[in-house]
Amino acid sequence: MDHHLASDSPQVRPRWRKVAYGGMQPGFDDNHTDESFLEGMVMNANVVRRDMLKVMLDSVSISEYLCIVALVVLVWTYTLESTIDENCLLCIDVSLLVSGFLILLFTQEKISLSILVHHYFLNISFFIMGLYVLAPIYQTLTRSISSDSIWALTVSLLVIHLFLHDYSESTVNAPGALKNPALTSCISVNASVVASVFIASRLPSRLHVFAIMLFSLQVFLFGPLVTYCIKKYSFRLHLCFSISLMVVTLSFVYMLHCLLFVLLLSLLVFVNVVCPYWLIRIQEYKFEINGPWDEAKLCFAITD
Repeated sequence: MDHHLASDSPQVRPRWRKVAYGGMQPGFDDNHTDESFLEGMVMNANVVRRDMLKVMLDSVSISEYLCIVALVVLVWTYTLESTIDENCLLCIDVSLLVSGFLILLFTQEKISLSILVHHYFLNISFFIMGLYVLAPIYQTLTRSISSDSIWALTVSLLVIHLFLHDYSESTVNAPGALKNPALTSCISVNASVVASVFIASRLPSRLHVFAIMLFSLQVFLFGPLVTYCIKKYSFRLHLCFSISLMVVTLSFVYMLHCLLFVLLLSLLVFVNVVCPYWLIRIQEYKFEINGPWDEAKLCFAITD
């Protein structure tokens, strides 16, 4: 009798469990999900709500570097037109070198005068001597290439440089920095160096080539380091420096050509106003869903 009661009673269906790699569960299909599966769904959990003013202030770094590159192109143009001679270029090089050392000395707490002299100054001295030795090679490097091809390649390399440049950090490590530069930053620097060599190969004398190469490499290699140290030291100082640099650049470009002035001014407005506005507007259409189907993420850093 008990055997018949047991056979007539309904069988209890096993409860479905959410398992990742458990195979098929008895009584359920392999793709079965119940109501509890969507309980862990979260919408727009990691979406950052951005402020318009904050985005505009962050975009100042991009405009600052655009002005730096524009000033380099202006110096190249005036040098090729013989408006700036080699002695004036050497004075500019010395001024940039001294001002860069002073900024590093006053903005970095981990660096002292002795470290600055024994480490940075010695390395830069060897770098300058090697650059002077290689100047005759740079001068004759593109003698068989036409000037139109040189200008086209230079413009293309500068566009690549601006497109791949890391505007948030410095390619040359700041004192005490542990993070190595990204591959795109290294490609950006190499593009700027090659562009500088192309321009230097069009100059008439060895001293011209040495002066323009020293100027270009100081700006492209150590300029981002100096601006990064200023920004890290004081954002207000960085903002004042960037605005002053924009005003100076626009003034020199206006003296060169009015159309170039309009183009540069439009580019700066586009970077500082239009692009932040677009970024704020597209945030309204961002829709992100997170749930139990997401891949697991490590919550700690893996180090050696």
